Amino acid sequence: MSLFDRLVLVAAIAVTAAAAAVRVGTFPSEMRTFYTTASGLPSNDVLAVSIRGGRLFARTGAGGAVFSNGKWIRSELPAEKSPNLKGLPGDVSIRQVASHADGRVAVATEEGLFLREPSGKWRELHPHEGFRSWHPKDVRGVAFDTRGRLWFASPPGVGCFDGEWKLYTGHDGLPYNDFTTVAAGEKGVVWFGTRRGAIRFDGSTWEYRQGLRWLPSDEIRSIAVEEDGDAWFATPAGVGLIERRPIALSQKARFFEDEIDKRHRRTPYGYVDSVSLERPGDLSNWAQHDSDNDGLWTSMYGAGECFAYAATRDPLAKKRADAAFRALRFLGEVTRGGSHPAPQGFVARTILPTSGPNPNVVYTPQRDRERQATRDALWKVIVPRWPTSADGKWYWKTDTSSDELDGHYFFYAVYYDLVAANEDERKQVRDHVAAVTDHLIRHGYNVVDHDGKPTRWGVFSPEKLNHDPLWFEERALNSLSILSYLRTAEHITGNTKYGEAARELMTKHAYAMNVMIAKTNAGPGSGNQSDDEMAFMNFYCLLKYEKEPKLRSTFAFAFSRRWMMERYELNPLFNFIYAAVASGIEYENAFRREDLSPAGDWLAESIDTLKRYPIDRVSWGLSNSHRTDIVLLPPYAREEGQRGNRRDGRVLPIDERFVDKWNHDPWALDYHGNGRRLADGASFLLPYYMGLYHGFIAD
Repeated sequence: MSLFDRLVLVAAIAVTAAAAAVRVGTFPSEMRTFYTTASGLPSNDVLAVSIRGGRLFARTGAGGAVFSNGKWIRSELPAEKSPNLKGLPGDVSIRQVASHADGRVAVATEEGLFLREPSGKWRELHPHEGFRSWHPKDVRGVAFDTRGRLWFASPPGVGCFDGEWKLYTGHDGLPYNDFTTVAAGEKGVVWFGTRRGAIRFDGSTWEYRQGLRWLPSDEIRSIAVEEDGDAWFATPAGVGLIERRPIALSQKARFFEDEIDKRHRRTPYGYVDSVSLERPGDLSNWAQHDSDNDGLWTSMYGAGECFAYAATRDPLAKKRADAAFRALRFLGEVTRGGSHPAPQGFVARTILPTSGPNPNVVYTPQRDRERQATRDALWKVIVPRWPTSADGKWYWKTDTSSDELDGHYFFYAVYYDLVAANEDERKQVRDHVAAVTDHLIRHGYNVVDHDGKPTRWGVFSPEKLNHDPLWFEERALNSLSILSYLRTAEHITGNTKYGEAARELMTKHAYAMNVMIAKTNAGPGSGNQSDDEMAFMNFYCLLKYEKEPKLRSTFAFAFSRRWMMERYELNPLFNFIYAAVASGIEYENAFRREDLSPAGDWLAESIDTLKRYPIDRVSWGLSNSHRTDIVLLPPYAREEGQRGNRRDGRVLPIDERFVDKWNHDPWALDYHGNGRRLADGASFLLPYYMGLYHGFIAD
């Protein structure tokens, strides 16, 4: 059974959404399949594909083949009637010929673009639009679409004639221009083959399909498109098929949840993360592994299931959310006792079974000292980095970061509010949150390890954030984090001491003002998306639980400044978090009163990202730095590597990037994946279910 067949069999989730929710319904989703000699092709060197009489044929370097019942069978290619080219200048080099039922014939040649009218008269075309006028001398492809419009492709760009010319270049969104062919698709859609991928254009949206996520080879020799929009590609590495099948967001969510249950739950506690593949793209054999941020990723997955349960009342969602809570709570339990007990309330990064290899063989003091000397002067040297649990069954990883706590508190808040069903379940959350928060207060707002010293990144104390220059970059985010933890703990436990601690940090140590510094970077495209991810989760809790109106307005204003820099990233999680807690809040400064509700196309862009989110979660390499529709970021906003955005200021769509978690850099242009990692899909589940719960979307 194919991947798409599995998807369409998934039952849709019944959702009761708010009246203002955008109903998404079904939409076409794309998935690729490759065909090679293993599928019956005479050769992988495929020269052309064509549809004749409703049947698909391929011409290869070793003969022809016809596609039948999912495989290729050797076959003589049927004769194809050539259009009458009488009268065409005899010294032209023909690249592609297109015929229309009304008698028109268009010819792409090395010398120019020619059209024969129904009357039989030939003329050379000179496309022009406004002040732009082209005289193409290197026309690579030509086609008539289903609406009778004439399309051509040449290095300067693409042109369409429908009584008058419309010309497209990189400035108009055309992704690339080293063309090889043009093919008409369904309902006015046109495909363009290039030497570095394929391009689909529906009249408003350009889609670039490049790399092994989409194609067996980037060199496209010809394209054939079926009436339903499925597109076939002839390449030097076989035939590629990109199918367009109807699907709903709920079906996509169920598919990812099932895949996570099958492959991505590590240890009996079910920590969720990506897995490694034995062979590129082969899902039959995979290996699980730990990561520094198992607590964070499991928190975000679990939070998605909390919103799923609140939106759908699906008992399976509650079961998954309950399991996530137990997994996160165990990260606190495992550090008690054992070879090197940590202080009460310390949570580990992750765990490994002691029945496996000893990780301390790899994570040595020498390795720590080398990193401290070469990469990070504040890096912590700690021995052992992986102590053992009291029962001897587990290694647990030390040096827990703020990333972990940001995820933990975000999960505890939504689990307590939306899932914990009885007093016993709520008490378990209260006790655990109290222990973790008391640890922070007891140690001067720091996370203190088994060696009695703060961890590398678990520092929230005024002495460091306000008075140590080495911590100025973390000042705003870590001030936000600790205030969010304290307000969340006060809400969950009902103990006012946590609120009093938050007020002390704000009044005596200016933590509320620290939060006002949204980011310490140089605008959109700069900075660290891991920090953004943490900040958004913290703002969600802080604005939910802060009751003092002036403080809520202040924090919402700070949040708006951060969201303004992130809105170009087409991130549905960031958009939904901001809209959920900032809508309707006003901020008054010395000059005006400002409505902080999100404005613009944030909801449409969020839905588009969820719809485009690839079903194929394999880490295929993708290349975009050569594109013509890209503007590179300025040097002050750029870090390592090529980074940029489209000409409208937004990042590339999610199906033209590889995205595992929302801490990835969406401004990066090239992704050097090798197909050996399979992401888990939890980064779809959290924004999708959050959008359902908050009434932004409905299936």
